[in-house]
Amino acid sequence: MAELVREELHSSVTDPVAASMNFLNEIAGRFPAAISLAAGRPFDEFYAVEDVERYLAAYLGHLRAQGIPEARVRQAILQYGRTNGQLGTMIARMLEVDEDIRVPAESVMVTSGCQEAMIIALRGLCAHPRDVVLAAEPCYVGFTGAARVLGITVVPVPETAQGLRPETVARVAREVRASGRRPRALYVVSNFANPSGVSLSADVRRGLIETAADEDLLILEDDPYGLFGLDDRRSPVLKSLDTGQRVIYLGSFAKSVFPGARVGFLVADQTVVSAAGHRSLLADELSTVKSMITVNTSPIAQAVIGGVLVSCGYSLRSANQEKIAFYRSNLRALLAALERHFSDPAITWNSPSGGFFAVLDAPVRADEKLLERSARDYGVLWTPMSFFYLDGGGSHAIRLSCSALTADQIDEGVRRLAALIADVRS
Repeated sequence: MAELVREELHSSVTDPVAASMNFLNEIAGRFPAAISLAAGRPFDEFYAVEDVERYLAAYLGHLRAQGIPEARVRQAILQYGRTNGQLGTMIARMLEVDEDIRVPAESVMVTSGCQEAMIIALRGLCAHPRDVVLAAEPCYVGFTGAARVLGITVVPVPETAQGLRPETVARVAREVRASGRRPRALYVVSNFANPSGVSLSADVRRGLIETAADEDLLILEDDPYGLFGLDDRRSPVLKSLDTGQRVIYLGSFAKSVFPGARVGFLVADQTVVSAAGHRSLLADELSTVKSMITVNTSPIAQAVIGGVLVSCGYSLRSANQEKIAFYRSNLRALLAALERHFSDPAITWNSPSGGFFAVLDAPVRADEKLLERSARDYGVLWTPMSFFYLDGGGSHAIRLSCSALTADQIDEGVRRLAALIADVRS
């Protein structure tokens, strides 16, 4: 029987961050009755299997209403399709309606979840071993994990309590250049970031655009939570401020529609000029990368999402009013529960203005050992913030998620967490 040496496999296989997330999943599997303040998934009760058939029928009706022959309708759903997908016009219209982003449909690539969009953007931009990407830290592990799979170095840019500072981004970019490497892009979640819950102010957003131009960076803007603010006030997404085509926008229908569709997208409207002077869109150039990964995104899944967009008049903000209200209520319930169950001034937490996450800081070591004890003896799960740091950090901080629970479950989970921390400290 063949045996392989684990140390000879790619470093992404043995990546400690990925191993930590696998550990979290394993703990959840061993203690299924535990209340999970760890899961950042959407609330299950918003979805019905019948929705798939309904939205597929809506998309088919849309195609037929345009007079498309039945043979072509069948091909659009059941055959291989255009690498960059068939929803570009719909997504471009949605972005204009909801986010005041105006881009040509040809600049939209439909991907198999936002994770694929990250991989395609990273692979296309980072061509040389000296190319690196910057990322706000703490950082979503899906992004750092994607970079590791590709062998691309991620250089952390530390967040403040208010998020990234443009001057810090500039300083880190210059330090990277001084070391002989080339910073290609900056990854940032502009609204209610995972894991910190932090949003960028309007001034910081404009400052980041200016810094990107000054430092010759592209910005990879990830915006999965932007719909779910605590109120109706909105800051402009970076892409809507992007007059110099510095921003590649990464989007997903996982939170706004349903995650099982596995449909995301990227907007890459940058101009690419060849040595011979030929000009093209970056989205078209990146299609070669996608064609070697997934060939094209499932046309059936695209059709379901297309049916949603047709049905809601291309406004996910309008279509998600029930979800927006629910997640607002849940975040308020989480913050109220923290206030109710923690009175020690040594234990603090942030108060995000939306999204799924908040961060608790406590004078205990929030590691895998404590998490296992928490699940086994107290019946509550959470995520160590250390999982989201590249070179150490977050050892006494906990990410709490409120998206997948009821308000009563949130309160009981926080009560159990408070009991755990009190017992550890005593």
